[in-house]
Amino acid sequence: MTDQKIVNGVKVSELFNTIEAIKKNPDIAKFQFRATNKWVSGTHCRGTVKDFYGALKEDDTRPPVDYDMDEPPVLLGNNEGRNPVEFLLVALSGCLTTSLVAHASARGIQIKGVQSRYEGDIDLRGFLGISQDVPVGYQDIRVYFKIDAYVSDEEKEEMVRTAQKYSPVFNTITKTTPVSVHLDKEK
Repeated sequence: MTDQKIVNGVKVSELFNTIEAIKKNPDIAKFQFRATNKWVSGTHCRGTVKDFYGALKEDDTRPPVDYDMDEPPVLLGNNEGRNPVEFLLVALSGCLTTSLVAHASARGIQIKGVQSRYEGDIDLRGFLGISQDVPVGYQDIRVYFKIDAYVSDEEKEEMVRTAQKYSPVFNTITKTTPVSVHLDKEK
């Protein structure tokens, strides 16, 4: 039995074993994540995440989790959930943080704490169809990290760059990712 190396709560030995397994069989790395959504009323809808495909098999072992989405009253909603664009910021925050911690752990960097904040600017003239010159989505997103670790500021900045390089959510929203939307004609 080999010793398990754990850094910042990350099982680094398993991480390296997984990397080696994927090098031998790249299909292990192919994942498909899924979500469903159902309209409730007004601007309120409910997204659900349950199963996914990964590491060569379907996984439905975790219970479903619901995410209520709605708009605040100023945007014609009833505050029955968070605005979907806020969920995008939350997804970005989780992915950047996970990437930062996992890669720092693989390098053996002990982290005492990580905090980050996210701000995104949207001009509703795009969403409302008032101006073709205004983007429909975020025009700018800003991310600020505070990292508590016994490393230099330059090393912390490298950790932030590494998080950006390896974060799937960051790369999905900063690079062109094809998204196809269809009418589901199944009954």
